[in-house]
This record gives sequence, C-alpha cells and structure tokens, in this order.
Amino acid sequence: MAKKQKYYVIWEGKVPGIYTSWEECQVQIAGFHSPKFKSFDSRVEAEFAFARNYTQFIKKSSPEDKPKVKPSASTILSDSICVDAACSGNPGDMEYQCVETNTKKLIFHQGPFKDGTNNVGEFLALVHALALLHKNNNTHTAIYTDSKTAMSWVKNKKAKTTLGLTKKNAVIHDLISRAENWLRGNDYKNKIIKWETEVWGEIPADFGRK
Repeated sequence: MAKKQKYYVIWEGKVPGIYTSWEECQVQIAGFHSPKFKSFDSRVEAEFAFARNYTQFIKKSSPEDKPKVKPSASTILSDSICVDAACSGNPGDMEYQCVETNTKKLIFHQGPFKDGTNNVGEFLALVHALALLHKNNNTHTAIYTDSKTAMSWVKNKKAKTTLGLTKKNAVIHDLISRAENWLRGNDYKNKIIKWETEVWGEIPADFGRK
C-alpha cells in the first residue's frame, strides 16, 4: 500500500509555504529558530490553514508545559538510526526494520512472522538494533523509535506482552526470549530516543501502511 500523502504547512521557516514531503519541509525548518509548521492530510486543509494564523492550529505551551516542549526538526541527531514495525492484524503478520535516519538506507529487515503484534515487533527491532551496534563496538549512534511501549520494555528488560503462544508464532516467542536474555546480559551506552511524530512526521523506518 502506498504511503498516505501528507501536506506540510510552514508558517514560519526559511521559505513559508505548503510542501508535499517531509524532506522538503525539513530543509525549510532545519536551523530556523522556533519554526511554526504542521502536517495535514489534504491540500484543502493545508491551504485553509496556511491562509490563517498558526496559533489556530498549533497549541500554545503554558509554563507548566515547558519541560515537555517538543523538539524542533533541527534537534534530530544525524548520528542515528531508527526502527519501526508493522502488523496486519492483532495478532497478524508482523515485520520490523531499521534504517539510517538521514538517508533511509535499510540496515536490516526481519519477517513477516505469523501471529505477531506491533508492540512485539517494535521491541524486537529496538533490541536487534542495540545488539547490532554493540557487536560493532558502536556506543555513540542513537536509536529512534516511535514506541513508548518498546522503550519501556527495553528499560525493564522484559516484554510485557499478552501474546499467546501458537504453532505459528513459536519463532516470535523464541526471539522475545533471546532479546530479553540479551538485555539482561549486556550493557549499552547508545541513547534510545522517542521519535516525535507530531513534529517530525512519520519515522523514516515507517512501512507506510497507515
């Protein structure tokens, strides 16, 4: 399935306007102090928004919100990779992959596996990426994921999934056990960072099936 077209409105950036790709949007906001932009699902919505003040579409932050202010595109680390998973059904056919953040060059892809879940895929992708960096003695490259659940499971070194064991997904359960064992037996220094989809658009490792 083709990735759904997004329209990016930039009210305040290098060149304000409406852009049809995240890459074009990034060029206009990278390094720009406090850019104002947002993605929309249709050109009509984008044109409607662009003709109006950005404050009608971007929530203002209160003093209490300051610690949670979302980062700008310029804060995306160049020395990074990102992971994502996709699952057709719950459970269903699950797969996951890792790409270079800047170039979207594929680093690895696993699956599809039968009777899996998206959360499990996100977890396995994250641990796979950590193990790969560890194997290459890489302690500096950061990993982006858009799954808070996967980040929590990795932090706790335990996949708290309710996915039942079936003949079809025995391989997935084996991968989960191996991932948990790896986390318990290894230390890592690589940063795991939450990908801010609302600010940056879909994560580069996204399968484009939403």
